[in-house]
Amino acid sequence: MIVVRNIFRLKFGQAKPAIAAFREIREVNKKIGIKGASRLLTDLVGTSYTLVFELEFESLSAFEQGAKAFSTSAEWRAVYEKFIPYAESAYREIFNIID
Repeated sequence: MIVVRNIFRLKFGQAKPAIAAFREIREVNKKIGIKGASRLLTDLVGTSYTLVFELEFESLSAFEQGAKAFSTSAEWRAVYEKFIPYAESAYREIFNIID
């Protein structure tokens, strides 16, 4: 199992609308067949206005299949476009789940 962490640095004061937009993205993920656990995390300490979207996949190949599913979905792109104005930057981390 792997966990994919998509870490977004949000624009100041934009956490609430960004989270609302990302909740729509999660719903579309379910519709297009992205399986596995997912969750949204926000900062308590450290860099303010950080939003983390975690997804679990069985393997890197399952992640690649999921990435292909959302990159080719017009519905997914439409809801992601709603989120983009709230983000300043982003990066991704991928980890093996040990326990």
